[in-house]
Amino acid sequence: MSSLKSLTARLLAVLAALALTAQGAAAQGVSILRDAETEQLLQDMVDPLAEAAGLGEGAVDVVLINDPSINAFVAGGQRIYVHSGLINAADNANEVQGVLAHELGHITGGHINRFSEGAGNASRITLLSALLAVGAAFAGGGEAAMGVLAAGQQAAMGSFLAFSRTQEASADAASVEYLECAGVDGAGLITFFSKLQNLEYRHAIRQDDEAGYSRTHPLTGDRIARLEDALAHRPTSDSPPADLVAEIEQVTGTEGAQVVERAPGECRTTPLPTADLETRFQRAKAKLYGYLAPPERTLNAYPDYMTGAPARYARAYAYHQQARVEQALDEVNALIEMDPDDPYFLELKGQILLESGHVEEAIPPLREATRMTGSNPLIASSLGHALIATEDPAYLDEAERVLRAAVGRDRENPFAWYQLGVVYGQRGDIPRARLASAEQQVMQGNPQGALVNAQAAENGLPMGSPDWIRAQDVALQARGLLEQQRDRN
Repeated sequence: MSSLKSLTARLLAVLAALALTAQGAAAQGVSILRDAETEQLLQDMVDPLAEAAGLGEGAVDVVLINDPSINAFVAGGQRIYVHSGLINAADNANEVQGVLAHELGHITGGHINRFSEGAGNASRITLLSALLAVGAAFAGGGEAAMGVLAAGQQAAMGSFLAFSRTQEASADAASVEYLECAGVDGAGLITFFSKLQNLEYRHAIRQDDEAGYSRTHPLTGDRIARLEDALAHRPTSDSPPADLVAEIEQVTGTEGAQVVERAPGECRTTPLPTADLETRFQRAKAKLYGYLAPPERTLNAYPDYMTGAPARYARAYAYHQQARVEQALDEVNALIEMDPDDPYFLELKGQILLESGHVEEAIPPLREATRMTGSNPLIASSLGHALIATEDPAYLDEAERVLRAAVGRDRENPFAWYQLGVVYGQRGDIPRARLASAEQQVMQGNPQGALVNAQAAENGLPMGSPDWIRAQDVALQARGLLEQQRDRN
């Protein structure tokens, strides 16, 4: 009987592990990086691919994650999460677009929604083997029971990994179609996979078929060969969709590749202009490096003799981290001299001045950057912060105006909600200050605080007003999050 108890305990552990696996990345906390220039660049990179995928311009968001690993993923909905390490590892914009096309393949294939299908099959195999093992144990075959359970575990994991590899191969196949239709060179996807393959070799990750059995992705070498073959034998954009599906399935060795049916001539016939996109990518990459890396490393990677915009961007952030305000402003002023009409250069100047305590001086460049970008929510939030930081009541009207515009275009901006709450608090409008605090807290993962503030706001706001209705909505959202927390516990 002790063998049976041991077997039962092991069965429960296996099922619990499988349940934990099925939660996936969505259950993990992530640190999001937000920058107006970088977000606009990523949006401009993904939009033509999203159109090619039949989703439409602006239908897919790209979110930048502060993580040095080379990765990108989707976790439900139409959002692609890109790690900062991927941007740092990419040599050019084309490589990032290749990765975005692959992730779009996961979105259009419904792979996150179908995740439970693969996990469910694995669970059924595990459960069946466990029942057989229990039967063997009751018959007195303890060792046989353990063998059945072990074989069942291996079969379940093999089933799940094979399902995952099929999804990856399907996304690879779809990416070829989307890149072709958008007029984007598919070579970037191949060169990026080559980088991953080099990393695997460097870290001695096995590349044989036996190792491939235990992988969630197909062997990188096989993916590169299949993509090269698919790109070399692309049909014209007017070919019948059925032929295209057959070709992709033959190349990838998988079924279910997602291909959008299009009328003849619907795809682009000429490549998108890439020079401007590449210039912007190199700027954003250097900017990200300067923001995240230790200043000494940045200054070593971008020495003084490099006078292009990317190098000056990176050094400005490095000097700013070291509180070397004059050197940081020298770099930014050189950037502005290169292009006085670039709003992101003005934004950076305002940011450095504001964070260095030169509040009044920060307002003009931030105000101009806000105007030039049509009140970009992130830049407008910085302007609102600067206006409040003067502690001059004369600026409160402008601060409220720009911050309300910011949250109106981007409700998922906790910093702007916090600043707006400060404005209301200084005016003595406590109910709206509590509502702004509730908005901020619900986005920052504090549903209890959000609920308390939303209820207080609801009690103090005019019944039936838009803000009163919004307070009810936030309270409902907070209650839903609290219920989810209780269910997990």
